[in-house]
Parts: sequence; structure tokens; C-alpha cells
Amino acid sequence: MTSRRSFLFGAGGVIALGALAACGDGPPGASGAAPAADGQSPEVPTNTIVIKNFVFSPATLTVAPGAVVMVNNQDTAPHTATAEDRSFDTGNLAGNQRGSITAPTEPGEYPYICDIHQYMKGNLTVKAS
Repeated sequence: MTSRRSFLFGAGGVIALGALAACGDGPPGASGAAPAADGQSPEVPTNTIVIKNFVFSPATLTVAPGAVVMVNNQDTAPHTATAEDRSFDTGNLAGNQRGSITAPTEPGEYPYICDIHQYMKGNLTVKAS
């Protein structure tokens, strides 16, 4: 009988600890991401390139000189975001991995590709405000 009580208490303790671990620091429903205006999904930060279905989105992104640009690979395949002039490069981003690049400080157009899948193309426009 003692072993059964220990098992039940042990299982209850694990459940209680699991419930505590699921609690966050913020209010219920807070995830740290702002909901989209349509309530469907979190907004993507402005300086973000998403890789999905072997496509860079947006195809052209305009940023300030020296801006940090997040690159989010939502594919399962690895990808890179590499400037044709090599002024920036994420390196290999595994499937579902994130990285970042720093935009060049000189205003201009910076076409980039995926070094692994070179038919994937995008353009980073650096524009002083």
C-alpha cells in the first residue's frame, strides 16, 4: 500500500511541477509577440526576411545603413542570405533556424542569393533617412 501512495503522490507532484513550469511571467495569453491587426498571427518585425517555400519575403527590403536584419528560415532545408558582393552573409541557416545580418553602411542596392539554392534571389535596399 505504501508503494501505491508514493506512486500517486509522485505522479501528482510531477503534474503540479508541470503546471508551475507552464506558468509564464506575463499575464495569461501573453507570448511576447504582438498580435496582428487581423488577430490571425503575430506581426513580423519590420527588418525581417522570412525564407519560406524557397522564397525570400519580402523580395525587396529597405533599411537604414547599418541596420540589423533578422533572417528567419521557416523551411526545413538549409539556406543562406548572401550578398552578391559578399558585404553580408548569414552563413548556413539550418531548417527553422534564425540568424541576422548587418546592412552595409553605404546606401545602395544589394542583391543577395541563397548560396545553396542560387535561384533564390532578394534585394536589400540601404537608404539613408
